Amino acid sequence: MKAAFIERPGPPDVIVYDRIPKPQLDPSQVLVKVSAVSVNPIDTYIRAGAVPFDLPKPYILGCDLAGTVEETGSAVVRFKRGDRVWGSNQGLFGRQGTYAEYAAVDECWLYPLPEQVDEVEAAALALVAITAHIGTVYKAQVRSGDTVFVHGGSGGVGLCAIQMAKILGATVIASAGSEEKAQLCRQYGADRVIQYRVDDLDATLKRQVPEGVDVWWELLREPDLEQIVSHMALHGRILLIAGRDAKPLFPVGPFYTRDLSLFGYAMFNTSAEEQRKSAAEINRWLARRRLKAHIGRQMSLAEAAAAHQLQEENTLQKAGTLSGKIVLVP
Repeated sequence: MKAAFIERPGPPDVIVYDRIPKPQLDPSQVLVKVSAVSVNPIDTYIRAGAVPFDLPKPYILGCDLAGTVEETGSAVVRFKRGDRVWGSNQGLFGRQGTYAEYAAVDECWLYPLPEQVDEVEAAALALVAITAHIGTVYKAQVRSGDTVFVHGGSGGVGLCAIQMAKILGATVIASAGSEEKAQLCRQYGADRVIQYRVDDLDATLKRQVPEGVDVWWELLREPDLEQIVSHMALHGRILLIAGRDAKPLFPVGPFYTRDLSLFGYAMFNTSAEEQRKSAAEINRWLARRRLKAHIGRQMSLAEAAAAHQLQEENTLQKAGTLSGKIVLVP
């Protein structure tokens, strides 16, 4: 089979696209014929060696996938040949990734794909939708009447967070860096959008939500905790999922005297059972067309190195040339 893999960590050009053997199944695994995968920042961190997992050699990149069951191991009970599936959490903790024509995936990390949803959309949503669901539903427990601020709303997680908060009955304010990205946030449900390169974010938030926001989704890599805490309502909840190397000052007094909560988490630390619960609700929303993906670029799997370059330019260098997900198709 053809796959995009690395023999050693390094820059995007260490990615090789070539033939390697089709994977052999363990009893608990499902062989998926891959229709689409997506590119996530974590994929680029692992490839670069910034996240020091022990990697098999060769190591196939990629967390997300959608496709069709080709074969099942002897212990698999939830799926059969021909089923359409999607999943995430691959390429981590020694597991092989998904940038290939076929992937062997433990049954516990796969979910049925609703009939109305195509594989490209499912692959684009996999990691970002589960991440947004864990934060919105389980960590922050967003409820009807809350005001949610999504700082960096036009990315993959941000657009999912906007949609999920609206489904749950919240008022959503998002920030964006351009009118194009602001319009995208509105298209996906944001009630108001602050263009942080044009508007004074602090003054605008104070004016729009003088009582403070209930939930702050921080999606930027350099969070300003003093700024965040200053805009929080009593009993507010803050979500941090980015800024691996950031070391911001922490305003202890304003934080605890407002009874605030701070949640930091990485999706891949969440158990298979917890992620399966998230996937079940995501499937219900997908089937009802209440949740949709924004695909910024669709490319061939053979272009994996170029896709990683594009992702890094936007994640690390803030190029601003990408909004939404990169999807690779074998």
